[in-house]
Amino acid sequence: MTIRPFTRRALLAAGLTLGALPALALDVETYAGKVTVEGTPSKVAVFDIAALDTLLAIGVMPAGIPENLYLSELSDLKGKAEVVGDIFEPNLEALSALAPDLIIVGGRSSGKEKETGKVAPSLDMTMDGVDVVDQARERATTYGAIFGKQAEAEKAVAEFDAALARAKAAVQGKGKGLILMTNGPKITAYGIDSRFGWVHKALDLPPAVEDVEAATHGEPVSFEFIAKANPDWLLVLDRAAAIGANDQNAKATLDNALVAETTAWKSGQVIYLPSADFYIAAGGLKATERVLASIEAAFSASQ
Repeated sequence: MTIRPFTRRALLAAGLTLGALPALALDVETYAGKVTVEGTPSKVAVFDIAALDTLLAIGVMPAGIPENLYLSELSDLKGKAEVVGDIFEPNLEALSALAPDLIIVGGRSSGKEKETGKVAPSLDMTMDGVDVVDQARERATTYGAIFGKQAEAEKAVAEFDAALARAKAAVQGKGKGLILMTNGPKITAYGIDSRFGWVHKALDLPPAVEDVEAATHGEPVSFEFIAKANPDWLLVLDRAAAIGANDQNAKATLDNALVAETTAWKSGQVIYLPSADFYIAAGGLKATERVLASIEAAFSASQ
């Protein structure tokens, strides 16, 4: 992201303050390309849960939110912000009534900026999953610049990096991991090149299986596959729990004689990740910190 026509540092070096000048225009690199944001937004509508999570972490209160927030940590927003759609579809009538001066979409609402752009300037801040950690930092820094919260963003990123360092240290030398997602009775696996592969890459956690297909919803696998992989650690995402579906939970799905023979199961090294944080809010600073904390706690407890 670049700031036109002057950078903040250049202004301060010249003895000027931002408040003494017209609001700056920011050229923001988004998932859909470069978008110029004029001035500092005072009323923002947000459809992406990861974006909401990070914005709150740097002290930005949204005026418009999706109906289902999924994360209990976001529940306080109910009653404080107007519902303007859901995480998939904006309600253009409600959005127009709110009259925001900036709209942020992303993730499951990716591509909707063309519709919401009829109401207000819109940014698609989707993170593609290839490098969630770096993108999480970049998004936080970008939001800090857009909303004049640079110091808050810097602090939040430092806290995120500290959580990452703690988890990485805890993981070292503790064996190989396999990431599984259950969806009721169905099981899929995710490898190092998948949307959840950042866990392997950022934490230097060796994969138990090198050639898992990098499919969006994972590679469908059997209990025999898990037994053959014999991971030291199972990192489990319960999709049904993440989306609030009343389906068979992950523990019940994996309670199988073949899985029970793995090192992970025998050693009690099965981590049930914070499901909505990992699945719905991937890349949100605080949501990802909670995922990292769950991994750190489990690995730290292992001898």
